[in-house]
Amino acid sequence: MNNQTTIEKLKQMRLHAMAQVHNDSLHQNRYTDYTTDEYMALLVDQEWEARQSKRINNLIHIAGFRNQASSTNIDYTTSRNLNKNLIERLLSLDFIKQKQNVIITGPTGVGKSYITQAIGNHACTMLIKTLYFNTFKLMERFKTSRLDGTYLKLLKYIKKFNLIILDDFGLAPFDAQARQTMMDLIEERHEQASIIICSQIPVKAWYEIIGESTIADAILDRIINSSHRIELNGISLRKKIDMDKDPKSN
Repeated sequence: MNNQTTIEKLKQMRLHAMAQVHNDSLHQNRYTDYTTDEYMALLVDQEWEARQSKRINNLIHIAGFRNQASSTNIDYTTSRNLNKNLIERLLSLDFIKQKQNVIITGPTGVGKSYITQAIGNHACTMLIKTLYFNTFKLMERFKTSRLDGTYLKLLKYIKKFNLIILDDFGLAPFDAQARQTMMDLIEERHEQASIIICSQIPVKAWYEIIGESTIADAILDRIINSSHRIELNGISLRKKIDMDKDPKSN
């Protein structure tokens, strides 16, 4: 048996992790105490883990997160009305299975976007297809797609994802096109897939921001009634960091 030929065949079949483990075994005299079954299980496990890791990294890349947020780094010590039990329930991702939504509101700097992206990042690690958007930029992208004839194609593409995140919702008022786009987006996902909306604007003010009563009613009815709500408060975490560095500024 030509072991080097075996390794090359594994690589040609794109079984790169198997090839690496087998190469290490041959050249470093490792796994000599393994039975044949144990060694085969090792090869398969390494290949499986490598492929899962690659899939996760690809999902995170496609999601387009602004920050590398992690659920393990969420700050529960700062007073900002953050319920740890609720966050842990959301991190179970059962809300995605139930096709429910999440709304996170609060003033600037209290960590809304970080929490949102931490949930999204965790979803990717569980192989859930996720997309992250700045809401205004997404609306502008849809406007462009109307002009070049790819509007329905973009809508169809986004529909394929189990979770989408709309950050900075409501910072810019909705014009007629943005209202219709939001209606189309919400309608496509209603009871089919989940949305997380992150906003500095209190939910009670969304009606006015969206404008046009009929569409606003339809959008908010579909979003709010099936949502978990997190309403953060307190000072900006960025300001708190600065104050901790310079106590004289307190």
